[in-house]
Amino acid sequence: MPGLKEVRIRIVSVKSTQQITNAMRMVAASKLRRAQNAILKLRPYAAKLREIMQNLSASAENGTGSVYSEDRKPNRILLVVFTSSRGLCGAFNSNIIKAAQQMMTEQYGEQYRQNNVTLITVGRKATEFFKKRKFNVADSWDEIYENVSYENVSGFAEKLMKAFVNKEYDRIVLVYNQFKNAATQRLIREQYLPVLPQETPAGTGKKVAADYIFEPNQEILLKELLPKSLRIQFHKAVLDSFASEQGARMTAMQQATDNARDLLRNLQISYNKARQAAITNELLEIVSGAEALKG
Repeated sequence: MPGLKEVRIRIVSVKSTQQITNAMRMVAASKLRRAQNAILKLRPYAAKLREIMQNLSASAENGTGSVYSEDRKPNRILLVVFTSSRGLCGAFNSNIIKAAQQMMTEQYGEQYRQNNVTLITVGRKATEFFKKRKFNVADSWDEIYENVSYENVSGFAEKLMKAFVNKEYDRIVLVYNQFKNAATQRLIREQYLPVLPQETPAGTGKKVAADYIFEPNQEILLKELLPKSLRIQFHKAVLDSFASEQGARMTAMQQATDNARDLLRNLQISYNKARQAAITNELLEIVSGAEALKG
């Protein structure tokens, strides 16, 4: 059985850790509330705008489609991988990194073997992982979470759009966690560019028929609205990832705090047992000494 001093040291250490994890949980909960409000407000608008743009692209006549809808042979692939810049958030980062690796080696295996799969990392955890292992990382946007406002994020979206228009990449895919609730995140692999017409729900490969009367004409609508839609879609991915990170961290820190409480309870029992044993030994020594004096 461990001694009293050793148990006391462990109790102090666990209490200190519990205070830290509880403080981190409260900070994450505060950030989560703001991030959750932001993504839940943006998501319906972004989804509807994306649907309209897909239908608009499907209705485009030959030669009138947008440059962002040009479906080229996918020779050069860009994956934009969203992780956090800090740890202590459970499996949040490892799930994203595994999904990105799986996409490279399986879905885009041929391009990967030809060194035609490029990464842009968002968050230091992805940057450190892929650069350390010599993956083809074109850029790192680790600072994006410092300011997740639309004005700041849209600048990064513009870089992706420009790279696609300049034919640096034939396909751009976003890999991120979609926020569902504080305890649940959904892994998303979303094709960002090109913007392709929406398929039927049954997945038959047929395009959804869209019957619109356009005012102004379709070409102007595509030119004006599609870039805006793409900026909003990228902003939504950033907000989803940020909210998911805070939810994952809050859940992980709550579990750590609960584990510390359970550990403290067990240590307190061990301390009481050790203290009781020490008192019993002292009493035995006193009684033995008294008996010896009588003898």
